[in-house]
Parts: sequence; structure tokens; C-alpha cells
Amino acid sequence: MPAKSHKIRRGYRYPPGSSRMARGVNFSVFSRYATSMELRLYESARSLEPFQVIRLDPNVHRTFFFWHVFVQDLPPGVHYTWRADGPGDTAVSGHRFDKRVELLDPWTKTVTCDFWDRRRTSRMPGQGLSSMRAAVVDGAYDWERDRPLNHPLEKCIIYELHVGGFTRHPSAGVRHPGTFLGVIEKIPHLKDLGITDVELMPCMAFDEQDVPEPAAALGLRNFWGYSTHSFFSPHPGYGTSPRPGSHLQEFRDMVKALHRAGIGVILDVAINHTAEGGAEGPIINFKGFANEIFYHLDPADKSRYVDYTGCGNTVNCNHPLVSRFILHCLEYWVREMHVDGFRFDLASVLARGEDGRPMPHAPVLWSIEFSEALADAKIIAEAWDAAGLYQVGAFPGFRWSEWNGRYRDVVRRFVRGDKGLVGEMATRLAGSSDFYEPQGRLPTNGVNFVTCHDGFTLWDLVSYERKHNEANGEDNRDGTDENFSWNCGVEGETRDPRILSLRKRQVRNFMAILFLSQGVPMILAGDEMLRTQNGNNNAYCQDNPLGWVDWTLNETNQGMLRFVRQMISLRKRHPSLMRKRFLTGKKVPGRPLPDVAWHGRRLGEPLWDDPEAQVLAFTLAGVGRGEEDLHVILNPAQSILNAPLPNLSGRRWHRAVDTSMDSPQDILEPQDQPAVKGSFYLVRPHSVVVFESRRRL
Repeated sequence: MPAKSHKIRRGYRYPPGSSRMARGVNFSVFSRYATSMELRLYESARSLEPFQVIRLDPNVHRTFFFWHVFVQDLPPGVHYTWRADGPGDTAVSGHRFDKRVELLDPWTKTVTCDFWDRRRTSRMPGQGLSSMRAAVVDGAYDWERDRPLNHPLEKCIIYELHVGGFTRHPSAGVRHPGTFLGVIEKIPHLKDLGITDVELMPCMAFDEQDVPEPAAALGLRNFWGYSTHSFFSPHPGYGTSPRPGSHLQEFRDMVKALHRAGIGVILDVAINHTAEGGAEGPIINFKGFANEIFYHLDPADKSRYVDYTGCGNTVNCNHPLVSRFILHCLEYWVREMHVDGFRFDLASVLARGEDGRPMPHAPVLWSIEFSEALADAKIIAEAWDAAGLYQVGAFPGFRWSEWNGRYRDVVRRFVRGDKGLVGEMATRLAGSSDFYEPQGRLPTNGVNFVTCHDGFTLWDLVSYERKHNEANGEDNRDGTDENFSWNCGVEGETRDPRILSLRKRQVRNFMAILFLSQGVPMILAGDEMLRTQNGNNNAYCQDNPLGWVDWTLNETNQGMLRFVRQMISLRKRHPSLMRKRFLTGKKVPGRPLPDVAWHGRRLGEPLWDDPEAQVLAFTLAGVGRGEEDLHVILNPAQSILNAPLPNLSGRRWHRAVDTSMDSPQDILEPQDQPAVKGSFYLVRPHSVVVFESRRRL
């Protein structure tokens, strides 16, 4: 490690951040209005004093608005911060320069937080050791010919998981709980389940201390990770070693291992806001270098932040510099970290112009859409924000997929028994063509889900009608009140076997419908084994058993796990469920059936406009050679249905799924499916039945 000061040279403005070169390290950072800049070098993450402070001469070390310096013979492992000074007329100009505060490099690939204290930094900027630090690391890595898998979207089955919560529970039985390496140890579970891609909740470095005061008073911390401060660095808390850059390597190890198992990696990215929060939040990086550029500020008083995210600030995504920063970041994660795509949290923020108004041709969105480096990467939008901009079905761009919130809400209401929804339910099952087809988009533009991290788990969806978020410390005010849930007769835990049986039937209904729908299905980690959060629908701060996956449920609820695995298998053997184009109702060449036929209680008579209708059925013609036709009956009503079955010339219907039955009869592999005798089938209340066709013997 360094024992003395190093010689410096002028340096280069590109690339930004720290870059190891043949004879040293180049440092570069952007700050248009800074009047002075210094680079502080530390031997380690825990060094109390810098071993060298380099004050940059603006006549030598500034090119346009980049400050840069080359430090000769500087080895990897050195940590560093910046200090910037400049105008302080915050209310007029929006500048927040403070020469006392040590700033984190926004482009750093590795960050350490040993001395970080969010509350002290917010209250007393620059007082004592409290800053995060960037580290100079050797970014070399042997990918062993690995490349992003880029599964076709129509064939994807997405599994949303939290890296920390997935393996933190003692029952996980892994060597490295709550880490990137811990995920590797659970790959056999993912392969056995049959998912194609994991969607990892935020893995970019985030501030675990960013929680409201009531939560902090209870000792809670930011668990979900939607509080990013370093967009190029994996989260250090998911690493296993304090060695600089270890979390960078272990993230890559995880990606490579998942790819070897045939599983793609999609990152959930929160680019809409940062960990710096509003006016009362700390100065970490962006505020101290370019506050007036990076954030939306109130034109009447630029000391105030415009908040479209509910998190204190909003990133000014369509400023040219910020737009380039975002694109550069995403391209880095694809090129250097080999991820297969991104899900964008509160993505409608990215559609807002510098004045905050929605833009039909937002530069950052179209730059992402047309980036050659991202051409094969999945780009999935949470197509709304916290200020009321809701763009499901209308998100700018063509190849952007969207979390289909309308699908979630309609399916929840339909399954709990709401009447008069059969028309919209059919539309959602068919890939939401009302949203996407008029714009020339495809079924894969919609990501279908019933549950995600944000809200009830699947088991809680059928066990609670009200949120129970008291553990978060906000008197149950946080989290949504609109859950469209049904507790099946009792709120919360019960030993009543009748209610427990109905709840298990309902969760099977949800899973069956999800995998029988056109579009891209996504499930929440743990739902396959009936994980509960005890009715908490906003577990963002619950880094404890409430927020972790309890792996004992893998044994306790083997029947549910088997059902989900078999439903995924059923979907995979039916190309008719994974169409690239929308259903038409027209006859399929070589088949006696149209691609889809809709039914109600009677064949060919769906009750689209009946406000009392609940029953919906449909027949799908096979599209692949040898693919069986499918017939599906959905009966969320409380009454038994004697359902007619379509006549098949030379073929018979075989029961594949009946959610009213207990495991293992609830879903059967093809060789075990009994043929249906007669032309009717008795469908029990609150159940889904699926038939596959076979040739008569």
C-alpha cells in the first residue's frame, strides 16, 4: 500500500470515475459550477486520515466541466473521496456545494461504507468521519466465455427475488447467507422450479440507513434497496469479504453461475431517485457535484426538490448529462457485468422532461430503446410514478415491456369472486391486446403478475383483507389500502381446515391463471412455498424473518411447490400459451379449431356484458406440431358448474388440472391424466380446470 505521496500529471476527462492505466490511475469527475476541487486518497476503507490530498489546478486539471488528474504508480486497493467548492446560493441557483463534505465518486465501481452515518451527515455535514468511500480496483475478470443468455421474451418465466432475503433465513442452509454467493447455492431450487430468469431486487449499492425516523427508532433499516447512491457498483452488503472489489467479483460469479444453469439475470434498477433524499437529506455525491443538473428543483425556490417518487427527490433523467450517465450505466451492466436486462422502478419518471411534464419522445427512453449495446437486453418498465402518471399500455417506445398492473388488479378481483369482469378478464388472459395491439406492440409487452415484492405475498392475499404494517413503525399508514384481497372468511392465521383448504385452492387458482395467460409471467420468490409476511404489505424495512424466505416451507408446502413446478412445465409444452402475436379467433391451418374460442356456462356464449357473470372458459388450438389443444374453465363462483366440453373429432379431453383437488391430483403429468367420459365436467366452486386433448386409442 502507499507509503508516500505520488506524483501527478494532468490526466484525462474520459472516462469518468477512476481508471487504472499502465502507470497509474486516472480520476475524472463532472462539476460544471465548482470553483475548486480536491482528491483525497486513503490507504484503506478505515484509514482515519488521507495519505495524500491533491488540490486540482483549474487551469491544468479542468477540461470544459470535467475535473481530472492522473496519479502515478497508484496501486489497487486505495480508497478515495472528492471535495468540491463553489457557489452557495441554493434557493436561486440550486447549487449545494459544501467544501467540508467528502463526496463519493458517482462513477465508482466499488464503494465502502465503514464510516457512513446518514443522520450525522444530514445534521452536521463535514463533521467527523461519516462519508462513504470509493475504491480503486482491478476490474479484470475471467468470464470463461460467458455471455448474456437473452431468452426470447415469449418463453420467459420471471422469478422476482431479493438477494439478501432469499438466503438470510437460517433454514436456507447456505454457507454465505444473504449474499450473491448465497444465491448460487440455491440455483438447484430455481432449476427444479423451471423459471428462466431471475429479476433481482436492487443490487446497485444503496443506503441501508435510509428509512423514516419511526422505522430507524425501531432499529429497522432499508431492506429492499430502493435507495441507490452508486449506480455502477454492486451493493457491498451482498459481498462476503471486506476486500476492496470482492462484491464486484462475487456479483459476476453469481451471474456466471446462473447463466451456466440456463437462468438469465434481470436487474431491478431505481434510477428515478437517489439516496440523497430531499432538502433535509445528506449530501453523498450528486448534490455536491451537480445538484442543479441531476435533480428536479422547484423553479420558485431551488432549495426545494420536486418529488415525483415519494422518496424526497427526483432524478432529472432527460437532462443531456444525466441521460448519458444513465445510458452509460446500463450499458456497463450489460457489457461488463453480463446482465440480461433491467426492470425500471417508477419508470414513468424517466418519461418526464426537465420541466417535469410527460414527454412522448423522452430522450433517455429512446436512447435506451435504440442502444446497440442494449439491443438484446430486456427493458421492463414499472409504468407509473408516485405523482399520478400512469402509463400502463402507453409507455413511450415500442419494445419496452411493462409490469401490467391492470392484469394484477383484474385477476385478483376475478378470483375473489367479483362479478361482471369476464370481458376484461378474457382480454387480460389474451395478452391485453386492448393496450398493446393498436400501437403495433405484442403480447410480450406485458409482464403479468399477481404478486410482487410491493404488496401482499400470495398466501397473504388469500389470508388478509387489510394490511397489517404495524411493525414498520408508522401506525399502519404506509403501504397501499387497495389490495383486492379476500381472506376466505377469517382475517389472518387460522386452524380451520375448511378455510385453509379454500386458501390453498385460491393460490392454485392464481398460479394456474398466471401460467395460462398470454404475455410474460412473473412470480414472487417464496410464493411457490406459500411464504407469509403476516399481512405486512410493505416490508421494505423488514430485514428479519418477516422479510426473509423461510425454507422450511419448502417441505411443509410440498404440494404447492409441486403445483407451481408442474404449471410451469405445462406452459413450456404449449407454444399456444407463449404466442408472439395476438389471438385472432380465426381458424388455425390444419386444425379444426380457431386459435381461441371463448365460452361461458354454455359453449360459444361468453357473457361479456352480463354484470352478474362470473364463469369464463376458453379453448386454445395447438400451434406446434404434436401440441395438444387446451380447454380451460374458470369458476370463481360459489356454485358448482356442470360445464360442457367442446366436441373433438377423433380426440378426447384429458384432465390436466383441477385446483379443487388436493395434491397430487390437482395437477397431473400427461401420462397420468385421466380421460373425461362424457361431454360435461363438474367444476367445483372457486376452481380452475384445464384439459389437454389426446387422440382416441
